[in-house]
Amino acid sequence: MRTRPTLTWHDPDAELPRTTSLDEVVDVVGRGRVAVLSGAGISTESGIPDYRGDEGSLRRHTPMTYDDFVASTDGRQRYWARSHVGWRTIARAAPNDGHRAVAELQRRGLITGVITQNVDGLHQAGGARDVIELHGSLDRVICLGCRRTSARDELDRRLHAANPAFGAVATRVNPDGDVELDDRDVATFALVDCADCPGGVLKPDVVFFGENVPRPRVEQCYQLVDDSDALLVLGSSLTVMSGLRFVRHAARAGKPVLIINRGRTRGDKEASVRVDRPLGEALTELVSSV
Repeated sequence: MRTRPTLTWHDPDAELPRTTSLDEVVDVVGRGRVAVLSGAGISTESGIPDYRGDEGSLRRHTPMTYDDFVASTDGRQRYWARSHVGWRTIARAAPNDGHRAVAELQRRGLITGVITQNVDGLHQAGGARDVIELHGSLDRVICLGCRRTSARDELDRRLHAANPAFGAVATRVNPDGDVELDDRDVATFALVDCADCPGGVLKPDVVFFGENVPRPRVEQCYQLVDDSDALLVLGSSLTVMSGLRFVRHAARAGKPVLIINRGRTRGDKEASVRVDRPLGEALTELVSSV
């Protein structure tokens, strides 16, 4: 079933206590064999806003959905015009202290692997290895016809060539690389087809809202959780089942679930500890304490 983007969820239960202490996190991570699940909150300190925080982008815009993208040329024109501008900000973003801390914990052998819901590539840029990109990556493009994947930089050059006078600018970029543009700018934007198959529709190699994560990728994530002794959630509200299912899977197996996030999450009931702190600060302290 394909659904519209979810801003929040209704939880009739009382809010569970949160802490600023990392003591329990330090104890569990220090024993090693911890899988990481990260969300948009870890990238906010790199200048990329999250979806659902107090300043989250879903409060101002509705992201492109899979159905809207495949249904019409107008929808694809709107997406690519806005993403063409937003990509410049995503491509320039640099990893922050949180990304570097995760990479350092992995280097020390304490982390078994990283599942990220983000599409910005900043975990890898920060030094993490073998990252499972649950929702894909904006730096790749896929043809919905021949299924060939190619580099986003290649498409960027082709779009520049097809739109030499396109000078639209935006002051804010969203986690999916989308921005707000004037309709008049969108209407002048020319699309390009797949370079390998005539008429092939190009899509970013990301999982849009309402689109299913490929099953082999989901199974890879479950396997990582199964092979680990604990799950550390970083900067995710866990509002959608895409990430929440791994939290519930770990909890059902009796494994500690540790959450570091600003504000409540949908997985709070499964967590043994809920730390409410900025990610860069908290993870830097974690590295120095284990």
